[in-house]
Amino acid sequence: MDFVTELTIFVLAAFVGFEVISKVPTTLHTPLMSQTNAIHGIVMLGGLIVVGYADDALEDVIGFIAIAFGTINIVGGFMVTDRMLGMFSRKEKPRPDGGEPPPDGGGTGS
Repeated sequence: MDFVTELTIFVLAAFVGFEVISKVPTTLHTPLMSQTNAIHGIVMLGGLIVVGYADDALEDVIGFIAIAFGTINIVGGFMVTDRMLGMFSRKEKPRPDGGEPPPDGGGTGS
């Protein structure tokens, strides 16, 4: 493929990606982060393929940028997902007497 075709595919992919992501409501953004990690994995794979078949420095740079951005997005996505899931975990409340909670997790029932 020539440079104009590759640039056209890149611009169209960026435009479609922007349009799809901008339509996601903010309430669904964080839960979708774990799903988009797979998409960023595909971006990394594409970058590796581009670097593997690169004939000139421009293709090397574009592949490296794709790999770097994919890695940043994957790590960030897992961090956001972990933080989101941490919001739903039950935190142990400290006892007023400073002692350890009983192993059955409960009160003083008989």
